[in-house]
Amino acid sequence: MDKLKIGKYELDSRLIVGSGKYKDFQTTKDATIASGSKLITVAVRRVNITNKNEENLLDYFKDTDIVFLPNSAGCVKAEEAIVLFRMVREATGIDLIKLEIIGDLNRTLYPDVEETLKACRVLANDGFTIMTYTNDDPIMAKKLEDAGSAAIMPLAAPIGSGLGIQNRYNVLFVKEAVKVPVIVDAGIGCASDAAIAMEIGIDGVLTNTAIATAKDPILMAQAMKHAVIAGRNSYLAGRMMKKPYASASSPSEGIIEFNSKKS
Repeated sequence: MDKLKIGKYELDSRLIVGSGKYKDFQTTKDATIASGSKLITVAVRRVNITNKNEENLLDYFKDTDIVFLPNSAGCVKAEEAIVLFRMVREATGIDLIKLEIIGDLNRTLYPDVEETLKACRVLANDGFTIMTYTNDDPIMAKKLEDAGSAAIMPLAAPIGSGLGIQNRYNVLFVKEAVKVPVIVDAGIGCASDAAIAMEIGIDGVLTNTAIATAKDPILMAQAMKHAVIAGRNSYLAGRMMKKPYASASSPSEGIIEFNSKKS
């Protein structure tokens, strides 16, 4: 019953996966199913979902309940992303989107937050349900929420780096700043990274490279699935208080006394 709610959409899994870097579409499908994810991101400038005359990723997922999340990877200006998403909706009817506008294409792939905010306002007015990739800045996160973003997706580390959450406090500040779901996007390298994100109270995790480039993508997808579930359950269960000294797990009252003297 612990669904992830993004705008009008409800997802049974809090893990979101990507579709890039796999050797073929069949492996993409197999890994996605193994992950238990109900949402897969697609860089529509790089992965075909609109041209029905060529091999189309949509065809591989026809018999599943997995939702496609087009993203604007490769866009550097607001106008590019706006035109792209309007074309995607026209071709596919999909209105749940991941907005990302990159400011540094050469090294960090960090977002251009000014262009992102500009595009978010227009796309929200167009009726899109927007999940927005941004930096780990709570001020910008709040502005994006006010502009109409249905989910905020702060990076944990540079895209594809596998470095894990580099500043969990900033991510938590983002979580405190907004009321919409916060989903850690970028930087996840292994299952423990995903578990940590969930344990500190983040609403969801997106990962692509960690699964797609693993030696065994299917097994890594399964690991990510269980890590997200375990981390979420740990958060909901409530962590024990940290203490500076040892604390016996058994009570000291009623201890049986032994007489060492021989009778």
